[in-house]
Amino acid sequence: MRVLHLLKTSVGASWALRQTQQLVNLGVEVHLALPDGPMVEKYIAAGVKVHLFDPSLNLKKPWKNLETISKLRKLVKTIQPDLIHSHFVATTLLMRFGLVGIEVPRIFHVPGPLHLEHKIFRWLDLITGRSRDYWLASCLWTKDKYQACGIAPEKVGLAYYGVNADDFTFVKSSQSLKKSLGMQDEDFLIGMVAYFYAPKKYLGQDRGLKGHEDLIDALALVHKHHPKTKCVFVGGPWGATEAYYQQVQQYAVEKVGNACVFLGTRRDVPELYPQFDLAVHPSHSENVGGAVESMYAKIPTLTTNIGGFPDLVEDGETGLLASVKSPQSLATKIVWAIEHPTEMQDMVERGFDKVQSVMNVEHNAKQVFGFYHDVLAHYQGGSSN
Repeated sequence: MRVLHLLKTSVGASWALRQTQQLVNLGVEVHLALPDGPMVEKYIAAGVKVHLFDPSLNLKKPWKNLETISKLRKLVKTIQPDLIHSHFVATTLLMRFGLVGIEVPRIFHVPGPLHLEHKIFRWLDLITGRSRDYWLASCLWTKDKYQACGIAPEKVGLAYYGVNADDFTFVKSSQSLKKSLGMQDEDFLIGMVAYFYAPKKYLGQDRGLKGHEDLIDALALVHKHHPKTKCVFVGGPWGATEAYYQQVQQYAVEKVGNACVFLGTRRDVPELYPQFDLAVHPSHSENVGGAVESMYAKIPTLTTNIGGFPDLVEDGETGLLASVKSPQSLATKIVWAIEHPTEMQDMVERGFDKVQSVMNVEHNAKQVFGFYHDVLAHYQGGSSN
């Protein structure tokens, strides 16, 4: 089987490397179109056949799309893939607009639910889909949403972007984070690991996507019961969002004084996680997000009840779930975690078992491989007529 993958980045997105590497191990001839960058050599070392160009739709410079489409059509005609597998909205739209008349089944592996949560972008995805298009969700919410939008069940699959257990090596640093913050060992420390994404007004956002402000508001409420609690934010501004990053820091000072500490972008995250008493992921939109890391680190985990989080976090069983965009709900769960340490530790072990099961990269690759066969059988069975 020969499959062409479309990726808009070669910086990060290590989930794509893990997946394509496993598909190569399963005997798939994997071709990958992506821009040049630091991940390229890793793909080549994994046995992936790399083609260097950005296969995504360019909305800022639309005239550039003609050249990109020409490259993509030429590549498809040259390698003659059995399937085309796209991983982003921008690559999917280019694939659909640019490959008119080329009868190859196409899969959109949806990396997250954000575009489905907004009417215009959801409509654009659905309206551009044709008989040769299929969708591969990476969380249950996404799969259910497509079916609720009228996509036939046989055209929607499920495959998580899995991880390797050895991707995570968590070692508690000899340098005490609590001590550096002027805290006692028994004081409660919350940790949030996420970049700062500024609100996108055109999507109706008035707060950052990751929910930093919600956690700050929640901490102010927690302080009414547990005033020594502190929170560290690990991660800097994403892209040109330094002004927003500074704005959030000022907001924290106004709400909770010095109880929030901003550590910026760090390279020692695996050493920081074991020092948190609770990892909080208050996102407004997410797939499975950072919950994978904190659950693998065996740290009590609290997330919002959106996207793929509930696939991993079962409230009261493998972690805690709070209502999205609700500082009050976050605060209630944090207070419960502080006051029920034994129960939280029991959840940690169950959470570790859950994340190992759901996010196993070898199993996930087999899900993708099985979907390939299902798509080919369905498409060749006459669905394209």
